[in-house]
Amino acid sequence: MADHIEKAQYSEAMRHSTAHILAAAVQKLYPDAQFGVGPVIENGFYYDIKLGKTLSSDDLIAIESEMAEIVSAGEKFVRVEWPIDEAIDYFREHDQPFKVELLGDLKTRGTTSLKDLGDQNLVSDNVEEVTTVTIYRTGNFIDLCRGPHLENTAQAGAFKLTKLAGAYWRGKEGNPQMQRVYGVAFATKEELDRYLVMIEEAEKRDHRKLGKELDLFVFSDLVGSGLPMYTPRGTILRNQLDAYVQEMRDEYDYEEVSVPHITKKDAYIASGHWQKFSEELFKVNTREGHEFAMKPMNCPHHAQIYASRPRSYRDLPIRYRETTTCYRDEQSGELSGLNRTRAFAQDDAHVFCRSEQVQDEVAKIWGIITKFYGTLGFDDLTVRFSRHDAANMAAYSGGESAWDAAESQLQAIIQEKVGDNYVDGVGEAAFYGPKIDFMGRDALGRESQVATIQLDFNQPAGFGLEFIDEQGQKQQPVMIHAAIMGSIERFLSVYIEHVAGAFPTWLAPEQVRILPVSDKFAEYGAKVTAELKAAGVRAKLDDDNESLGKRIRGAEAMKVPYTLVVGEREQESGGVAVRKHGEGDKGSRSSAEFLKDITREISTRAA
Repeated sequence: MADHIEKAQYSEAMRHSTAHILAAAVQKLYPDAQFGVGPVIENGFYYDIKLGKTLSSDDLIAIESEMAEIVSAGEKFVRVEWPIDEAIDYFREHDQPFKVELLGDLKTRGTTSLKDLGDQNLVSDNVEEVTTVTIYRTGNFIDLCRGPHLENTAQAGAFKLTKLAGAYWRGKEGNPQMQRVYGVAFATKEELDRYLVMIEEAEKRDHRKLGKELDLFVFSDLVGSGLPMYTPRGTILRNQLDAYVQEMRDEYDYEEVSVPHITKKDAYIASGHWQKFSEELFKVNTREGHEFAMKPMNCPHHAQIYASRPRSYRDLPIRYRETTTCYRDEQSGELSGLNRTRAFAQDDAHVFCRSEQVQDEVAKIWGIITKFYGTLGFDDLTVRFSRHDAANMAAYSGGESAWDAAESQLQAIIQEKVGDNYVDGVGEAAFYGPKIDFMGRDALGRESQVATIQLDFNQPAGFGLEFIDEQGQKQQPVMIHAAIMGSIERFLSVYIEHVAGAFPTWLAPEQVRILPVSDKFAEYGAKVTAELKAAGVRAKLDDDNESLGKRIRGAEAMKVPYTLVVGEREQESGGVAVRKHGEGDKGSRSSAEFLKDITREISTRAA
């Protein structure tokens, strides 16, 4: 293969090459097309394109057909290097303003980062001054790219264009609107077919679709993109999940605190966040000229609560917990349902302890994480040890010896819990300390980060946190960050899709729906409903003037765990006819027996 592509690199090179084949096909069909960026993404690729027409699904079929012809032709991927000014002239002459803009930024190097150029890897990251750029030619299509690519288009695997989306150029609202064409690519048709079956199931489980169908959350253009609002049903779901987390934390004497939603700039300078993330903050200027930010995280505030009074070694560990909303100025093009939002709630907790207490405290948090995710059906969590990269210490706060000491502590805990069965994430630590990330695999086999334990020795130093030890000397505590769900919004996006919206009874916003066969039995239905509610069951009476069959289908569509049908026989016997979601008729039982069973199911948080 070209560029000495190793087997391990084939998938990425093949998908990157297929993105070029897509662009070449578009150029043949639409000569006036202007091209943005076309990076590799998980399982495939996309390309941002500006056209004089709006593409449709029929157009994707035509583009795919043209791509197949390019593949059949076996056109070579030819790599050349051009002086950057020559490249700028070429793309300007061929009416490619987005390429010209990228090249202009590369040339100045002071106005952007390489990452901001759409992850195209146009040049090597260690280049001091950009004088030349790499160009790839595929037939008559010419593009900027570092490579590597396949030798020729005939080596491309099986591919399919999957969807169209809108995207602002470089992800910034106010920039030109592009059309993003997505595709997937695999080495073989069999792999592609398996993936497409999975994608079909994923579309049915899409949390955005289910959120609307199950009446869980809404977005409003008037409120703003990336700002979810929860309906009564969605709020119950959130609150039940959070209550479970806090119940387990309370077993270890976590104390609840509450902090404001705006914070002076000074707090984030002291914590180090301002220097690293100031562009991601929502900033607020007061009429007196003070600069505040909408809080993007809660750790500086909890540190200030700790610092508000003298602390003794006898006080430690001190454990704070709080579920509260945080805010980050995400770019419009990066927003995606609940998965990426501008406002998100965190089930945050911070432990302040001595170094020798770290192992015990982390073990307690680890136990909460495994119990929580085990209850929700994520039984096989993968551990990822995210630590610093010694070759890039400028990216981190604190000295290397402190990092090594902190990582040794976490390493010992990981070894005790899972031995060598973890992923070593060199360079993936937060700037203020190493962390243990827990990865969960959903019902479709997709992996997501679901929980985090972070060790922080830098913020306590930045805020001057202290405690008095047994000898009367001042010592610095260690700060442990513990997020069980982390962003509740992001967790819900994963969990809703994991269970396809069919929540276990203890979590379901509506646990039981009661359906009288006719108005004649509405009074008995109301009695059964009242008994269930009195026992703490979330029950709803549906006595609408619709056919019984339609009301049963309505309860099934809303994925209500139990539907109770009551008619003459049930009224006379004091019973209920039970239907279970996804299983249908489960027979008749006494209402007392059903109440006993469902309250047990709820209290034990049965799957």
